[in-house]
Amino acid sequence: MSGEGGASGEGGASGVVRSLVTAPEAGASPELREAVSIRPDGVEGDRYRSGDGHFELDGCAVTLVAAEALDAVRAETGIDVSDGRHRRNVVVEGFGPEADDLLEATVAVGDARLRPTRRRPPCARVEELAGEAGLASALRNRGGLCCDVVEPGRVAVGDAVTVADPDPRTAGDAIAARLRERSEGGSGPSDPSGDATD
Repeated sequence: MSGEGGASGEGGASGVVRSLVTAPEAGASPELREAVSIRPDGVEGDRYRSGDGHFELDGCAVTLVAAEALDAVRAETGIDVSDGRHRRNVVVEGFGPEADDLLEATVAVGDARLRPTRRRPPCARVEELAGEAGLASALRNRGGLCCDVVEPGRVAVGDAVTVADPDPRTAGDAIAARLRERSEGGSGPSDPSGDATD
């Protein structure tokens, strides 16, 4: 599985796909899937790939949400949407409720690679479709991420999720920190390589 090959680089977080969800058309009941094919333009069998999403002008190729966010909603409100009524395509576990580590990174999910580009806050319509008053406010600030498809591929429940390439800001900070450590570590004049010798 290529998800295992996308090692999370320099100590990055890793996780697993907990569930997969599609809905064939706008307003249709969500369907839990054991595996999906992610195409360049979205998830096979999902309303947004077929051009039938309710928010087509603001649609995402793939939506992702943290399992920890859904667990927190259930713990705080008693609302359990593990049946897919959250209406996000990929539920990942291991990155915390807001999944901050994933924003703007390249994320290996099974055989696919995704780039979460922005947060995907819930709309009031999710309450109507889920039949759960208060769901939208419970998901505020943890409603998931909107993703571009970097590489299409198959994704199955239980597949590894890793940060293949951190977001450019984090990567730049890590390089700067290493350079600072090297210069502050004080390589002596007899050590032109700049590496510590002890």
